[in-house]
Amino acid sequence: MGDDGKLHWEDFPVGRVRELGPTPPVTAEEIVDFARKFDPQSFHTDERAARQSSFGGLVASGWHTCGLAMRLYVDAVLHRAASLGSPGIEKLRWVKPVRPGDVLRLRVEVLEARPSESKPFLGLVRNRWQMTNQASEVVLEMEGWGMFRRRGD
Repeated sequence: MGDDGKLHWEDFPVGRVRELGPTPPVTAEEIVDFARKFDPQSFHTDERAARQSSFGGLVASGWHTCGLAMRLYVDAVLHRAASLGSPGIEKLRWVKPVRPGDVLRLRVEVLEARPSESKPFLGLVRNRWQMTNQASEVVLEMEGWGMFRRRGD
């Protein structure tokens, strides 16, 4: 950690793994509320229609799952990091649906870390996120970049 008590780019070496979570159990109410606002497909918003869908029951929007993963990462890492945002993600897969009652965990592995060529105060970190449910089944896989202030800059 830096003198300011924050995690800097140097605190994200290649191979570093963070195990985060668990989330509280995902509720049907949360699934429906999120979906009504942001992804109003019937298998996210209507339990009866969801039972008739290919999912056989209510499932969370993939975007809701991403939000749950992000919350775990912010609470455990970004709130105490010299974060400078993100230039984006490269890969995103919703592997298995998230259902009411699921309890989720997030594994974050640093795949690459390099200083910025154009901004010497900044370092880039490429992570692989893998979210699993209580049965250790993968529900989300993602790879993307974060930007962090470098120590001493």
